[in-house]
Amino acid sequence: MSTRIAFLKGHGTENDFVIVPDPENAIDLPPAAVAALCDRRAGIGGDGLLHVVRSAAHPEARHMAGEAEWFMDYRNGDGSLAEMCGNGVRVFARYLQRAGHVTEGDIAVATRGGVKSVHIAKTASGSGSATGDITVGMGSALLPEGDVTVSVGARSWPARNVNMGNPHAVAFVDDLAHAGDLYTPPPFSPAGAYPDGVNVEFVVDRGPRHVALRVHERGAGETRSCGTGACAVAVAAARRDGADPRVTGTPVTYTVDVPGGTLVITERPDGEIEMTGPAVIVAEGEIDAEWLENALR
Repeated sequence: MSTRIAFLKGHGTENDFVIVPDPENAIDLPPAAVAALCDRRAGIGGDGLLHVVRSAAHPEARHMAGEAEWFMDYRNGDGSLAEMCGNGVRVFARYLQRAGHVTEGDIAVATRGGVKSVHIAKTASGSGSATGDITVGMGSALLPEGDVTVSVGARSWPARNVNMGNPHAVAFVDDLAHAGDLYTPPPFSPAGAYPDGVNVEFVVDRGPRHVALRVHERGAGETRSCGTGACAVAVAAARRDGADPRVTGTPVTYTVDVPGGTLVITERPDGEIEMTGPAVIVAEGEIDAEWLENALR
């Protein structure tokens, strides 16, 4: 192992990530190493880690190499694997742009939730902006059947089960404070609804097709934003409001406020969901390998 490992730090609507470029998949990142790097006091700090690997070099992504050169090997802040992270994909694309691997326009990114289409917006001068919006094609939502309930203390709410490549329970509440501190996962029932855990969104209305949320992300706790969660919330809100683009043939767009900013979610008649929002790289440096080795002892 080299004495130092390159890293960057970035965020999308304040959902923040440690970024580890590793094109040939040469760096061993066991769960304990990821958790150490994401620790906000003893490490770099982040809601998760973006391991940047060429698809052809990663056993989980080789079958996608023909469609997408780069694989987002995403890890939650506790080191566990995750299928997808919508804010993470935008930050991942911003890193690829910064590193010169891609330019503005359309690119493809491989994830455990499949290949995602990404559009990096141009500025008025015709070049990609370091702080401009990025749009991600998030795929279609699945709406599993069955009633789900989530609870915080003595309060319980019915929740909409929405799968965006990862599982979500969306509960509409009167006040976001009712979500509690969200340090621990909100209980849900039935117990078999989410065998691998779930992201739980608590949602209030702000206006016509405008909602706000707080979220507990599995493996991370409450985060400032969750891209797949914002998509799940938009779909749940649309169905609650009687809007289904597959039926009406008309796209539906919701503005979704998260604690760290605002995302715009559009569901098209073909079922594809597009998420638009910012992605920013804030720092880069080197991880001391000796520190990392000591952190794993």
